[in-house]
Amino acid sequence: MEKNALIDHFYQIYRKKDKLRVFFSPGRINLIGEHTDYNGGFVFPGAITFGTYGVVRERSDRNVCLYSTNFPEGGIIQFSLDSLEYEDEHGWANYPKGMINYIQDAYGTIPNGFDMLVCGNIPNGAGLSSSASLELLMGVVMDELFQLNMERIEMVKLGQKTENQFIGVNSGIMDQFAVGMGKRDCGILLDCDTLQYEYAPLNLTDHKILIMNTNKRRELADSKYNERRAECEEALLRLKGKLDIQALGDLTEKQFDDHLELIADPTLKKRAKHAVYENARTIKALHSLRKGELGEFGRLMNESHISLRDDYEVTGVELDTLVGAAWDHAGTLGARMTGAGFGGCAIALVENDHVESFKNEVGRQYKSKIGYEATFYTASIGDGAKEL
Repeated sequence: MEKNALIDHFYQIYRKKDKLRVFFSPGRINLIGEHTDYNGGFVFPGAITFGTYGVVRERSDRNVCLYSTNFPEGGIIQFSLDSLEYEDEHGWANYPKGMINYIQDAYGTIPNGFDMLVCGNIPNGAGLSSSASLELLMGVVMDELFQLNMERIEMVKLGQKTENQFIGVNSGIMDQFAVGMGKRDCGILLDCDTLQYEYAPLNLTDHKILIMNTNKRRELADSKYNERRAECEEALLRLKGKLDIQALGDLTEKQFDDHLELIADPTLKKRAKHAVYENARTIKALHSLRKGELGEFGRLMNESHISLRDDYEVTGVELDTLVGAAWDHAGTLGARMTGAGFGGCAIALVENDHVESFKNEVGRQYKSKIGYEATFYTASIGDGAKEL
C-alpha cells in the first residue's frame, strides 16, 4: 500500500496533514502446529506482509479520533482518554480502545490524544488475525508517539489481554505474538505457555507461500473448538492416572503410543494422538528449516493436514478439496489447513514457476466441486509491527 496514498486519504478525512507518522502491523499465518497451543505444545507462526496501516497525528486535547477505510460507514469514532469503556456502537474501534486502556493502566496516563486513519488489507474473515494486527498497531503507535519504551513481549501480552478481557474472546497468545515478534523470512517456534521462542529461516527464493481462502463462513469453528478442547482435557485426565504429565504436549510420540490403552475411548485416542504428533511435527519442522530442507517441511505440512482431517476432524469438505487439489498440482511441496478449521484458509508451499497454473487449476477444481470460488493470495513472511 502506498504511503503517500494513505497520507492523502488521511488529509481527505481530517483536513490537516502536518507532522503525520505512518505505522504498519502485519497479519499472521500458522505454518504448522494446529490445535497444539491449548495442549501445552508448540506453534509455528509467521507474520505476513498483509496487515493494517495507521496514519497518526497528535492532538492538543485528550480526544482520540479513529477512522477506518474498511468500515467507512462508521465515520469518525471519537472518545476521550478519560473514558475508555467498551461500547457496542464503537465496533472495530473497541480493539484499539482496549489497548489504550490497558497501556494507560500499565504505563500511566498519556498526555494527549490523536487522530488516526486505519487501513487494512487483510482479507475479512480469513482467519489471518486482523484483530491482533489492529491491537499491536495501536501498541506500536502508543509506544512510539509517547516514548513509553515498552518491552515488545509486554505489548504482546496487553494485546492478548485486550482480546480476552476487553473484547471477551478467549483466545491464546499466538496471534499477538506472531504479529508483534515477527521477523522477515523467518517462522517462529513458540511455546505458548512459557513464551520461549526460536526463529527458523524460511529461505523461499524459489518458492511462494500461497494462502487459499475457502470463502466459507466458519460458523462451526467455535462450538467444535470447545468440544475438541474438552476431548483433549478428558484424554489428558485419563493419561494422568498413571503418567506424571501436565499437558499432552509433554509426551513424545513413543510415550503416547506405549500408554494408549489408558485412554480407552477411540475418539479420545484420535484427538490426543493429533495433539501429541502435531507437536512433534513442529519440532521436526524447525530442524528441517534449519537444514534448508524445504521438501521435508512440505511433507510435514501434508502430514499435519491428514491428522487434522482424520484424527482431529476439523477440516470439512471445502478445506479438504482445496488441499487435495494442491497436493495433486505439480510444484507443490506441501499444503495444509491453517487456523481453527471448518472453513477459513489453507496454505501451500509452491514453486515460483507453478504459482499461476496452481491458482488456475486448484481454483477450477474447487469451484467445480464446491460451487463457488476460492480466493488466492501470495504471502511473504515479513517483520512484526513497526513505524514505517
